[in-house]
Amino acid sequence: MRLKELPINPSTKKLEIDIMEQKGSFAIVVCDGKAKITELPPYGETKIITHQGKVKRIRFDEGEEF
Repeated sequence: MRLKELPINPSTKKLEIDIMEQKGSFAIVVCDGKAKITELPPYGETKIITHQGKVKRIRFDEGEEF
């Protein structure tokens, strides 16, 4: 899986992430009290699909320049 779960501090209900540890471009998706991070591809599209206000899936469509 490309998505990695991020811990949310239960006492403060805050998400803390050190962006200097991350390499390249990335996206953080939050839904229903859960947070997940994914690295974005160098070439392509990343679509976040929602249904009734909730994240249903994340779809990756990658390509490469010719």
